[in-house]
Amino acid sequence: MTKDDLRIVFMGTPEFAVATLRALVEGGYNVVAVVTQPDKPVGRHGSVLQPSAVKQYACSLGLPVLQPVKMKDPGFVEQLRSFRANLQVVVAFRMLPEVVWDMPEYGTFNVHAALLPQYRGAAPINWAVINGETRTGVTTFFLDHDIDTGRVIMREPFDIKPEYDAGDVYDGLMHLGAGVCLRTLEAIVAAGGHPEALPQDGLQQPGEVLHAAPKIFKETCLIDWRKTAAGVRNFVRGLSPHPGAWTTLVTADGKRSVMKVYSTDAEIVKGQGEPGQLFRCGRKLAVTTAGGEAVVVDQMQVAGKKRMASADFLNGMKDIDGCRVE
Repeated sequence: MTKDDLRIVFMGTPEFAVATLRALVEGGYNVVAVVTQPDKPVGRHGSVLQPSAVKQYACSLGLPVLQPVKMKDPGFVEQLRSFRANLQVVVAFRMLPEVVWDMPEYGTFNVHAALLPQYRGAAPINWAVINGETRTGVTTFFLDHDIDTGRVIMREPFDIKPEYDAGDVYDGLMHLGAGVCLRTLEAIVAAGGHPEALPQDGLQQPGEVLHAAPKIFKETCLIDWRKTAAGVRNFVRGLSPHPGAWTTLVTADGKRSVMKVYSTDAEIVKGQGEPGQLFRCGRKLAVTTAGGEAVVVDQMQVAGKKRMASADFLNGMKDIDGCRVE
């Protein structure tokens, strides 16, 4: 078997998936069609339709693009079947029904941004950083009936440096994932379409606690200042640059506004008062956390204003006495 024998349907939506699709195309693989999400309404009134990053790249190459609203739609299923793909590759897409993932002869494999069985779910990058992990990685695995539980083909690690936020890890795994996908395809070709793949149960170490990676919502991003300073810093890192950790700024006169925190200094300092109290630390803003510690805010944004350094925020404040976040 050679790679010319493969007819691949690629499924993905965001920029993260484009790197892998590009690697397939530039690697000489036969991508017969691309499946992505429907165009998304944007703009003040939602009157403009924005195509996904994957669609934009696929259209630039003249690849056929399918955009089903429902993956079980009979019309879509028949259209997908008409491309006679014998393998499907999924990167940052959505849950597939069995009628779709079981369609190709050689199955459907996913490129997941974590070392499965750790961090199954929609937001593995964010949760790995939030939880203070120092290592994550990329896993390729065959899809089955449950989410992110299929047989593992390949895993490769990635170190999370202390200064990295979720955006840095995203960029690193985006490129690592493209490479792992190519090596997975090479293994599939070498094995005649059926490479060795291991059940995830055998990859869990004795005593290892598995962490989930559920979807991130607005309420997920609310900072709990009663956590340790290290915990707050990791929480901020894990949600930066998107969607951003947030809190409510309460001024001395009781005015309330949403404040996003994008980064904090690595150094933990001594706090003042109760968790959530604001104070000056040199030229920067600091917030007291649990255990008498505090984090020093580097980049932030108050609702209605631009993102700024906390030093610039303080320059615009006459006094922060009596101000807090909650």
